[in-house]
Amino acid sequence: MSLTRRTVLRASAAGAVAAAGITALKATPAAAARPDTGVSAYAFPLSAVTLLAGPFQANTGRTHSYLSFLDADRLLHMFRLNVGLPSSAAAMGGWETPTTELRGHSTGHVLTALAQGYANGGPAAFKTKGDYLVAELAKCQDRATAAGFNTGYLSAYPESFIDRVEARQSVWAPYYTLHKIMAGLLDMHLLAGNAQALTVLTRMAAWVKFRNDRLTQTQRQNMLDTEFGGMNEVLTNLYQLTADPNHLAAAQHFDHAEVFDPLASNVDALNNYHANTQIPKVLGAIREYHATGTTRYRDIAVNFWDIVTGRHSYAIGGNSNGEYFKAPGRIASELSDTTCECCNTYNMLKLTRQLFFTNPARTDYMDYYEKALYNHILGAQNPSSTHGFHCYYVPLRPGGIKTYSNDYNNWTCCHGTGMESNTKYADSIYFHSGDTLYVNLFIASVLTWPGRGMTVRQETSYPEAASTRLTITGSGAFTLRLRIPSWTSGAQIRLNGALQSVATTPGTYATMSRTWASGDVVDVTLPMSLTRESTPDNTAVQAVKYGPIVLSGVYGTNNLSTMPTLNPATIAATSTPLQFTATASTGAVTLLPFYKMHGQRYTVYWNVNTTTPPPAPFVAHYRFDETSGTTAADATGNGRTATLAGGAGWTTGRTGGAVNLNGTSAYVSLPAGILAGATACTVAAWVRLDAITSWSRLFDFGSGSTGSMFLTPRSSAGTARFAITTSGSGGEQRINAPAALPTGAWTHVAVTLSGTVGVLYVNGVEVARNAALTLRPADLGSTTQNWIGRSQYSGDPYLDGAVDGLRLYSRVLTAAEVADLNATGQ
Repeated sequence: MSLTRRTVLRASAAGAVAAAGITALKATPAAAARPDTGVSAYAFPLSAVTLLAGPFQANTGRTHSYLSFLDADRLLHMFRLNVGLPSSAAAMGGWETPTTELRGHSTGHVLTALAQGYANGGPAAFKTKGDYLVAELAKCQDRATAAGFNTGYLSAYPESFIDRVEARQSVWAPYYTLHKIMAGLLDMHLLAGNAQALTVLTRMAAWVKFRNDRLTQTQRQNMLDTEFGGMNEVLTNLYQLTADPNHLAAAQHFDHAEVFDPLASNVDALNNYHANTQIPKVLGAIREYHATGTTRYRDIAVNFWDIVTGRHSYAIGGNSNGEYFKAPGRIASELSDTTCECCNTYNMLKLTRQLFFTNPARTDYMDYYEKALYNHILGAQNPSSTHGFHCYYVPLRPGGIKTYSNDYNNWTCCHGTGMESNTKYADSIYFHSGDTLYVNLFIASVLTWPGRGMTVRQETSYPEAASTRLTITGSGAFTLRLRIPSWTSGAQIRLNGALQSVATTPGTYATMSRTWASGDVVDVTLPMSLTRESTPDNTAVQAVKYGPIVLSGVYGTNNLSTMPTLNPATIAATSTPLQFTATASTGAVTLLPFYKMHGQRYTVYWNVNTTTPPPAPFVAHYRFDETSGTTAADATGNGRTATLAGGAGWTTGRTGGAVNLNGTSAYVSLPAGILAGATACTVAAWVRLDAITSWSRLFDFGSGSTGSMFLTPRSSAGTARFAITTSGSGGEQRINAPAALPTGAWTHVAVTLSGTVGVLYVNGVEVARNAALTLRPADLGSTTQNWIGRSQYSGDPYLDGAVDGLRLYSRVLTAAEVADLNATGQ
């Protein structure tokens, strides 16, 4: 895209707008709401959850103070002037100046924040202020035709901005602003009971449909190259509320084929796309799935989430550099002052929440939610500001420092979503499905379960203490499902002091079904440990974590010019919770939770010296025993987590579990550079082929078809083949087996490379070798596409079968060691 929302364009309105009549679409009462399709878990209303003392309540309180402080007439100033109404209020600055083309977007954010704050126990004055804004906006909308605009139009800029979008002329995201206003009106109706807000919104929706119905499909698709926020999301939400099909038709006008088509095919084409332009589109897609049941919409959203969280996200859960997605896996090479735009994570959390509704069995959704909420969103508000000033970017370069918004002269997009994020922390702690209660976040709070006469009080100082206590008031039968995060080990659950024999497998839910008595107490302990998260493009660049919390090095006023080198063996806990000391190349350093890092410079990423390999390098080991989620742990402890993609799932393995690959789109992605620098190697795995097609891959490590090493169960010659090349298929050095791998049975396969010799083993027995090999993994460089079940060649088939016990070594296993792997089934 040629424009970003940070680039403030100043242009005057050009041309008169031809008047045309629009009949407003009739709004159906809220009682006619359509139920969502494909939903298995449900949210509690904000009014059912009260935050208790803790960092989230503190952030909320600062934002409440700001909402009380804001002058509604200053927010309305340009709306009034736009339609010829008088205004004596002072104009605002930043992205709301009278000449900034995005003016008016912040009013939508404020409406949502007021509605959420009011619904979650805020003062009645929030509703009063919101009602006033809605009433005054209605007056502006009523003057649309007198001002030369079409019926139903409402904005702080002239309708000619939309003409410019349709003509593909330069303009700064006018539909983005309209989406914010429409979303704010919808929230005022749903959360604050304002009936007039629905009337104003419905008239705006009619105007949107009128504008877009006049265009051809080609014109509409061209128009969508200009950022339009979540227009498809808010219009679909309105359709679900009113059951009026006109709103769904209007929403689908904003389905952007250029973005949706690759995602539907699970293709990562996000490089150089403006990140927060795309995330709201995908939010619209999951809402369109919930409205229509069309699985393509669901697939778009699921694939996008998997791609972004697996290949484009930093350790704190945020994404983008300079607002743009970069090439998959580029993290260490994309550290700057403009990383992790806060709007992106606000929208990723909204998307994650919708996907959890869709498939609550995927605990990785809420693992990510926790990661991004604690490390990015919670830490993006300035605790020294009584008005909760908020970050735009969160710098991740060494020596970065957070900067914040102000009262009236900022108004960036993240200023707006910051108000929203800090008034809705209560919305994702608990979920329900029939007689099941999910506890997904460990935040001090009280749930009053509507219709059950029961409350659940969660008392915790998490994450400073790795535990939480749930106290039940009232009695009744229900199933309690407690999220056991993937980062913990040895979690324990006690009921009224007694240790329970409940499975607490990381990355699953611990389940307790019983008739609960008033006063029952559930204590949960979630042991935390120090870990390091490597970047996919440079395994030596790592972030330090304690449990789910990213730790950052304190550097005061030191604006680092290079990345410090950390000695991980020196990290030691202090008496202060979540505070550590360590030794780095810069000297002694204190490590603090990143969400507490304010007012001084820091580093999140460190260079960790990994140049000295262990005597017998065990690079990675994937047991594939997770049973749920889309990540597979590295059992070596090296932290080289694998990612399931394209619909890969779980099945029974040779021992324990295995990854199931469907032969059409599913595969597993290993970290970039996983065998970088290796001059010898072993790759071993169990595979069960459900069907065999020529040129599918058991594994294929490379950066494209020019340079890779792979093993195919059957080549065009009809036999299994290992090959390595740095010059495409014509330069392959091969080991050809005497036969193809069998189908329908678990088969152990191993390849070893050392010196000039490569050996292929099947079921523990050597079946072929080549003593004239000259290439090694080191010759491939730091490979970026290391796949199980997928080829570097896009036309090759995917593997149809299951894989278990995948092992990678940067040394050669002996024939006896390979035979032992086969004999033990490991």
